[in-house]
Amino acid sequence: MNRLFITAAKELHFARAAKLEGIPRSSMIAAVKQLEQNLGYPLFDYDAETTVLTPEGVAFAEKAAADLAKSTGNSTITAPQAGGKAKASKGKGRAPAVKGAPRVGKRRQSR
Repeated sequence: MNRLFITAAKELHFARAAKLEGIPRSSMIAAVKQLEQNLGYPLFDYDAETTVLTPEGVAFAEKAAADLAKSTGNSTITAPQAGGKAKASKGKGRAPAVKGAPRVGKRRQSR
């Protein structure tokens, strides 16, 4: 949750921050709101024309970034790398049957 807040604080734009983290914008906003509720004070000024941090938000962002850098051992925060095991398609390997169309590979019954 702190990582999401740090990204939002750096970008000062929830949609861009969510895109960087690979999550929907609504999830980013919900995570920040949940963090604000847990802390008991707002981190962003929602009444301003643009996204800005409150003084408490600036202080918390600095502390959270330092804590995250210390826990990961890096001084810079990077997005997680994409990758992993590719999954094969589990389809039938042919197009689905269409009602009224002749079935492929089936002969008509002769008389």
